[in-house]
Amino acid sequence: MKYSNRDQAILLLADGTIFYGKSIGIEGTVFGEVCFNTGMTGYQEIFTDPSYFGQIMVASNPHIGNYGVNEEEVEADSIMISGLVCKNFSFNHSRANSSGSLKEYFEAQNLVAISDVDTRALVSYIRDNGAMNSVICTDGTAIEELKEKLSQVPDMKGLELASKVSTKEPYFVGNPDAKYKVAALDLGIKKNILRNLVARDCYVKVFPYNANYTDMKDFNSDGYFLSNGPGDPSPLVGAQEIAKKILEEDKPVFGICLGHQVLALANGISTYKMFNGHRGINHPVKNLLTGEGEITSQNHGFAVVREELENHTDFEITHEHVNDGTVAGMRMKNKNCFSVQYHPEANPGPHDATYLFDMFIANIEKSK
Repeated sequence: MKYSNRDQAILLLADGTIFYGKSIGIEGTVFGEVCFNTGMTGYQEIFTDPSYFGQIMVASNPHIGNYGVNEEEVEADSIMISGLVCKNFSFNHSRANSSGSLKEYFEAQNLVAISDVDTRALVSYIRDNGAMNSVICTDGTAIEELKEKLSQVPDMKGLELASKVSTKEPYFVGNPDAKYKVAALDLGIKKNILRNLVARDCYVKVFPYNANYTDMKDFNSDGYFLSNGPGDPSPLVGAQEIAKKILEEDKPVFGICLGHQVLALANGISTYKMFNGHRGINHPVKNLLTGEGEITSQNHGFAVVREELENHTDFEITHEHVNDGTVAGMRMKNKNCFSVQYHPEANPGPHDATYLFDMFIANIEKSK
C-alpha cells in the first residue's frame, strides 16, 4: 500500500503505528530509534549531539527552525540524529547572528525531516509505549516494504555506537602550557565539554573510544575524563577495561553520561535500557550531599541499576532524579572518581551543574 500525495511523508513505528506529515523537501528514508526531547530551545545543539546518533528526534517544541542556525553552536562537526519529526518547520528565520536557515543546513547534510505531525499525540504515544525503532519516509515507498526493512533494524539494547562517532585519531585541545593536563576518552564527546575544560586552564588530549591505555597513561595527565556518547554501554568492553586501569592508577576521574555508565560497569554494577529515557533541559536533580536541587540537561536512554549501586561498598549515590528516583550521580569512596548522568556543560539557561567541572579541577589540585 502506498500513501497518497496528500500525506507526503510518514513516520512508521515498529509496532505498526503510523503518523502522517509533510516532507520539508528532502526525499529519502531513514531508520532509527524514535525519541522525544522536551527542550524549548537549543535545537541545533540537540541535532549535533553525538549521544543522539542512531535516533529519530521528535521535537516537542512546536516551532523548529525559527532562529536558523549558527555555525558556532554545534556539539559535533555534523548532524548526528538520523531524522527529525516536528510540528511546525520554519523555512524563514529571524536572528541577528544566524549563519543560515535550518532547511539549508539539513540540505547540506541530506537530513530527512517531516513536519505537520501531531507531535503532542506522538510524544504521548511514545511516553506510554516506550522508545522503539521507527522509519521516516518521504519518497512514497510502500508501507509493507518499509515494515519489512524496519523489522531488520537492530534494537538499541546491545547496540555499540560509540565507534560511529568517536575520533579516529588522538587530537589536542587548549593551550599546551595550561596548568592542567587531562586525558579524555571520546565515546561521543561534545565540543562544549572540551570548552569547559579548556576554560579551566586544561590542555586536553582526546583519545578514540578504542584507545590503548598505555598511550593514555603516557600523556602523563593530571586527570582523566570519560565522555558521553550514544548506544548501549554494555558492549564497550574495551572502555570498561580502560576505566579499570585508570582507577588502579588512582588519578582524578570524571565521567558524564555514557562515561558514567562505563564506570559503573567497570565495577560490576549493571546498567539497563530505560522505557523512555530522559531527554530535555529541565530535569530536576537532587544533590544528596548538599540537599540542593539542580535543573539539568539530560539525554540518555540507559541508566545504572540503583539497587546494585546501593549495595556496592565502594560507591555512594550523590545525585538522584527527582521525578523517578533514578541514579543521576555517584562517587567512589576509595578512589578520586565521580560521575553524573546528566550534562553540566549544556547550560540550558540555568548554570546549576557547572560546579562539577570545578570539582574535577579541585580533585586534580588535591592529588598533585
